[in-house]
Amino acid sequence: MDVGGKPAPKTRKTSWKKDPAAVKEDILEVATIAFAAHGLSGANINEIAAKTETSKRMIYYYFGDKEGLYCQVLERVYASLRSSEDKLNVAGLDPVAALRRLVHATFDAHANAPHFIRLVMIENIHNADYLRKSEIVPQLNRSIIVKLEEVCARGKAAGQFREGANALQLHWLISAFSFYNVSNKATFSASFGGALFGKPAQEQLKAQVADMVLAAVVIGYDPVAWGADQSD
Repeated sequence: MDVGGKPAPKTRKTSWKKDPAAVKEDILEVATIAFAAHGLSGANINEIAAKTETSKRMIYYYFGDKEGLYCQVLERVYASLRSSEDKLNVAGLDPVAALRRLVHATFDAHANAPHFIRLVMIENIHNADYLRKSEIVPQLNRSIIVKLEEVCARGKAAGQFREGANALQLHWLISAFSFYNVSNKATFSASFGGALFGKPAQEQLKAQVADMVLAAVVIGYDPVAWGADQSD
């Protein structure tokens, strides 16, 4: 405890000789926060080293250079988001219920990953130059498309989905709603207040997003989530 009665900050004393994998993960964790907060150019390698009790030389030993570290941070946040989606088993669900669950899961995954959102925004400023160098991210991203393709195929076979239902387009639509909810939270709140970002309103928005996606592809779907109170 410190003199103010507050817990002392977490110390990072993992030895690179004893557990190099843990040291590398520790660096990535701190670097993720730094790059999300300050971008590629603004993040300071010396500050990252100080917070991980390593050194600039050690960081470059593991990652090559600052850009190499940034690229691995991108891969790590994409892997984390896709992992949460991959754990979702919808194979045994009715296609409509499966698609609704995928929408809900994507909405929640984005809401729980603000660093991912900020890093994607930063990478778009760089025109995805660093993301294009990754051989891992395209493979990671393929998994959600495969899952949506399977749901669409079952929905069409059951006569529930329109023949035009397309997995890639659905992923774009679901991601657009889910991403904006986090990426524009600050500016939206500054303009209109924060009523939509309390838990009840977020649950309502999530249900409405699912309604809009389902209405686009499910034959005869009648939205059910509109009209309820959206206040905190």
